[in-house]
Amino acid sequence: MSQEQENLTTEVIQRLRRKEGTWQDWGAGCQQLQKQGLSPQAIFEATGIEPIHQNQLIIALQVSQSLREAPESVRAYFQTRGSDLLYELRVLSASDRLAAATLIVEKQLDVTAVHEVCRALKAVSYQKDDSEGFGDSIGDRIGRYYWQLARQQRDLAQRSRLIAQGFRFVESATGRQALEKLLTDFTVVPAASQPRLPLYRLDAAEDLPYLVPVAGIAPLTAAAFNQVPQLSSTGAFQFVSVPQPMTLVALPSWQVLLNAVDPVAVLWPVADLPTELPPTPEGLPIEQVLLIVDRGLPEWDRDRYLLIAPAASDTVQLAWFPEPPTVSILGQLLLVLRPPQVLDESINKELWFFEE
Repeated sequence: MSQEQENLTTEVIQRLRRKEGTWQDWGAGCQQLQKQGLSPQAIFEATGIEPIHQNQLIIALQVSQSLREAPESVRAYFQTRGSDLLYELRVLSASDRLAAATLIVEKQLDVTAVHEVCRALKAVSYQKDDSEGFGDSIGDRIGRYYWQLARQQRDLAQRSRLIAQGFRFVESATGRQALEKLLTDFTVVPAASQPRLPLYRLDAAEDLPYLVPVAGIAPLTAAAFNQVPQLSSTGAFQFVSVPQPMTLVALPSWQVLLNAVDPVAVLWPVADLPTELPPTPEGLPIEQVLLIVDRGLPEWDRDRYLLIAPAASDTVQLAWFPEPPTVSILGQLLLVLRPPQVLDESINKELWFFEE
């Protein structure tokens, strides 16, 4: 940061600390400091403006800047007040923001009422139905929202409160008539039940898949094996960024894989294994298995099979050595995976019910 920028930053911090100007000046100052690399916590320590208030001021300023087509009286109203009101409008479209801002000024709404207005506009934003006499104006859309809630309410006191809220905003005569009808028609229209979220939690570590890059199908060269990029996962859901087009295999998060440094998969012919596999319980023939080799362990281990190759252009081989070999070691064999023996894969897609 240059000396000029440091002086400007110091000046902005001092103005914010002394609360000079309007809330729009404070929002612009917080936004400027964040763009210069200061964290919300650092701004709080320098100015006393809490991070949550910084966020409100910056977003309210952005909403205010989107109201350029609003009447002069509306823009003047929010010059020195109403940052909390404009913050509520952030969830609305540009046209609805303009209409809601005008409504705030006309009816002198407080933050609780503005929150309800935004909620109503969001709820009816995808509904276009004037069958009950409500039009497309912002007042009629809010009135329709309260009309819908009132029809679903059995409690008479709550029903009356919702009807009164509808009368407060409705603009058209036909919309008022629809609300007036509810004062004598006490029929309750049940609300549609909201479905439950399809929530599922991975309770066991093995439920989370572990992605392993596939080097290819044997026979393959040591160069082809080594050029496969190493993958890394981040976050609670173990997101994996793939640096280039490549083949991956998803395996359960077994402990042997979690402890691996740089696992790579190779599809290997059973006939080329250094020892014979035991027969499968089903007695079905297996032509290929999946080898998982840890490239992060290019060292000899008497208890492990090794993937070796004399040179980069040579074909890789799987072997066991009672003594350290003289050839180049590419990695240690972690596991040999047989293909799943599923006779009817469609069964896995069906729901199963068990009686105890």
